[in-house]
Order: sequence, then structure tokens, then C-alpha cells
Amino acid sequence: MRAEAVVDLAALRGNIRALRARTGPADVMSVVKADAYGHGMVPCARAALEAGATWLGTATPDEALALRAAGITAEQARVLCWLWTPDAPWERTVEAGIDISVSGGWALDRVLAAVRATGRSARIHLKADTGLGRNGAQPHDWPELVAAARAAEAEGLVAVTGLWSHFACADEPGHPSVPAQLTRFREALAVAEAAGLRPEVRHLANSPATLLLPESHFDLVRTGLAQYGLSPVPEVGGPDDYGLRPVMTLQAQLASVKQVPAGHGVSYGHSYTTPTDTTLALVPLGYADGVPRHASSTGPVLIGGKWRTVAGRVAMDQFVVDLGGDRAEVGDTVVLFGPGDRGEPTAEDWARACGTISYEIITRIGARVPRRYVGGSAADPVEGGGDG
Repeated sequence: MRAEAVVDLAALRGNIRALRARTGPADVMSVVKADAYGHGMVPCARAALEAGATWLGTATPDEALALRAAGITAEQARVLCWLWTPDAPWERTVEAGIDISVSGGWALDRVLAAVRATGRSARIHLKADTGLGRNGAQPHDWPELVAAARAAEAEGLVAVTGLWSHFACADEPGHPSVPAQLTRFREALAVAEAAGLRPEVRHLANSPATLLLPESHFDLVRTGLAQYGLSPVPEVGGPDDYGLRPVMTLQAQLASVKQVPAGHGVSYGHSYTTPTDTTLALVPLGYADGVPRHASSTGPVLIGGKWRTVAGRVAMDQFVVDLGGDRAEVGDTVVLFGPGDRGEPTAEDWARACGTISYEIITRIGARVPRRYVGGSAADPVEGGGDG
């Protein structure tokens, strides 16, 4: 196999359990948007449910519908979808029993039109903008949205099953926006309660808030990055500090090993030239596979038990590593990132090398890199599989 991303579902289940241990009575929503942050949505969703998650979180309606199509029923898990546009599949989503996030009157109108077309009531979560400035109703619009949703609920058209918002800076301990958003969220809840809404869940906490802000847990926490074993607050603590283990290992086989003289240019633009006679190894992964071009001359890899650095530019399908005087063979394994158990770099190491965050490193691994699942169970029989 040219390359593969090995996804450890046992580690994912362990991470969910570790996070549940921090949340007290609050339930856990496993966020599986973006193909489970590149890990594979359906296998990861099933593993998270096995470990005790009761909700699944998606961004797009297509993601939510794919979970239902895979056989994950409403009895097995509630699914929330939060990123909507006017031409989205509102009717199919209502029919599938998916919880729909509503951030404004236009979205509530679309939900009600779908309810009338299908003859089936809808489950909705009202989202308040408490300071992030993305989706969600502003405080001056919130009472009107709450009143309209309550009226629709009284008619039996919808059930307001959730009230929610999202932090802007929960990964920055001490940031003044964090207590401000908590206050605004509590104010939004008070408005909804006064209007007669009694939702199943109130939720605000993302991964960093789950780890650092127990006062934000309310009825449900939404765990994204943390459930995949990476720390959302690396400046505060690494995965080990929170009982987490990275789930993905990205590795490949060397496609070429050759001797070159000193002064030999490497890759496009010759931004790197060999300082001495040396050995060059070719890794058959590139930016089309999700390896950042920003990793040129900085990205770390493990070959033959030693850390190496990308030599020159990352190309579309490949990059080169200078092995110095060490030997290697075509077919030897190169590990780009993993849990770190074998001394390999982690996704956080790659994030620092590229000037980005670990979220981007794992989510950008492309579809032509097959996923191989290990750590399966009888209820999730994917060990050794190659599910996209």
C-alpha cells in the first residue's frame, strides 16, 4: 500500500470514556462532521456510541443524512445538523428525524414549510449568538425567534429540543469573552424559559470548554478534536494530561532511495540542495493527499527510528527526505504522525512546523489515502477494513 491512515477505534472509545468522566451528568455529543475530522464518519460514529456518546454532531445536512443511511437510527442516537442554506434538503432531513439548528426566522420558515410538506413535526435547536459572530440569533433578535418557535411548538409543528451557542475563545484560558459568553447564554436561556420553552438539552461547551470549563457543561457537551485524541489547548496540556490518545497514524512506504552528490537540487525550485554526498528518500504523499505545502523544509517524519525533515518543497504527490549518511530501502515505512509511542511526530508537531493547528492537519488528509481501522468490536466489525 502506497500510504494509509490507520484509525484506532479502541483509542477513540477510550477518549470518549475519558471525556464522559469529566462531564458529570452532562451527555456527550460526538462531533463527526468533516468525515469525523478525516477519520471516517460512520466507523467513528459507531465507536463513539459504543463508548457512551448519545448524540452525533454534523455540519451539513448531507452528513446527517449519511448517518441515517448507514443505519444509525433515531433510537440509537440523536443527530444535530447546524449549517443550513435556503436550498438545503429540509424535507428529507425532517423525515429522517434529524435535529435542525435554527439561527433565524428564515430558517424556521423553511422548517415549517418542510413540516407542512411532509406532515411530520420537526425537532429544532435554537442557536443564540453569544459573541462568536457566526451563526445564531443576536440578542436583539432572540426574543422574536423564541416567540415564533414557541408558537410553532404550541401548534404541534415543532419540538424545541435544544438551546445552544458556541464559544469563540474557550481555548484561551482567561480570555474575557469566555465569562461574557457564559453570561449571555444564561440570559438567552432565561428568555426562552420565560417564553415557555423546556428543551431536552442546553449546550455550549466544545472540546476546550469540556476540558477546562465545567461551569459550561449544562446538559450536553460537544466533543470534536478531543475525542480524536488531540489536545485543543496544547499550551495548557497535551493529550496525556487529559487521558486522551491520538486516534490516527499517517504512514507510507518509501517509493525511492538513491545516492546523490553534494550540491544536488531537491524538488521544485531547488529551495534545498544537498550539503554533502547523501541519501535521498522519496515519500509518496503530497499536498493532493493533504500534506501541507507549508511543510516544505519543515515537516517532521520518522524513518528508521530517527526524526527527519522534509527536504525542499512538498509537491502534489510526493516529497523528499535527506537521510544523510543513513541507509534505507524502498518499501521501508515512513511515519508522518501518530500517537508518538514509537518516537514518531504527532499531529501537533506537524501543526507547529506548519504554523497552523492540529485540527487542520488531520482533517485535510485526502480521500485517496485509504483508512484502515483497528481496534474494532463485534458491534463495529471494521478491523482491518479500508473504509473511506
